[in-house]
Amino acid sequence: MKIGFIGLGNMATAMIGGMLQKGIAKPEDIIGSSKTEATAEKIKSKFNINTSTDNKTVAAQADVLFLAVKPVFFPEVIAEIKDAVKADTLIVSIAAGRNLQYLKDAFGRPELKLIRCMPNTPALVLEGCTGVCAGENVTEEDLEQVLFLLRSFGIASVVPERLMDVVVGVSGSSPAYVFMFIEAMADEAVAAGMPRKQAYEFAAQSVLGSAKMVLETGKHPGELKDMVCSPGGTTIQAVKVLEEKGLRAAVMDAMDACIEKSKCM
Repeated sequence: MKIGFIGLGNMATAMIGGMLQKGIAKPEDIIGSSKTEATAEKIKSKFNINTSTDNKTVAAQADVLFLAVKPVFFPEVIAEIKDAVKADTLIVSIAAGRNLQYLKDAFGRPELKLIRCMPNTPALVLEGCTGVCAGENVTEEDLEQVLFLLRSFGIASVVPERLMDVVVGVSGSSPAYVFMFIEAMADEAVAAGMPRKQAYEFAAQSVLGSAKMVLETGKHPGELKDMVCSPGGTTIQAVKVLEEKGLRAAVMDAMDACIEKSKCM
């Protein structure tokens, strides 16, 4: 199976790295294209995969083709490759705001197998989260093949397409929210006298451990929060301030803005 990437930015390189680290693909199985020769050479040197600046070459060879360019470049890229893609190639878009109907219309080939997904940057450390939805021509076997690739760098779950904009808000963009939270906690630790490197380590590890507790215990986040809040203790005072400052509402409003932007792209 030949795996192709059009676009070799951060997300594509995270995905390629995951596939190679997990051993589900060999360097010779992967081919990618980028706009510049410098990027193509950089990725070739890093992963020992075949690279090019010719999108058509990648499109023609790939059995699974990931469209990993920014949404704004989709019209020109699809116009360039639409006649080069094989009829049985699995075409996987990772762009926000480009739905399956858009892909179908842009390619103008109703027989093509189209899949839409939204990964996130923690794929770089093999802890990604990817939402996936499939077009009408995609078989269960096709979908499982793509999920197998996506799960090489984290979890991947099928969602109805109507929820893909929600996926953008809750996982695609949310690492930025979490990084801001970690940064804020670390800044206050520094203000209280802790060295910055150690402050980042403590804050980040606390977020990592807390997330793992949610996933592994199956307990409601509110229940886990209550476990930390001793009567009359320090934590409940901090929680009181967060509630007064509107943490929940701020996060919900931010996600709403993100979801609405995704719908309008």
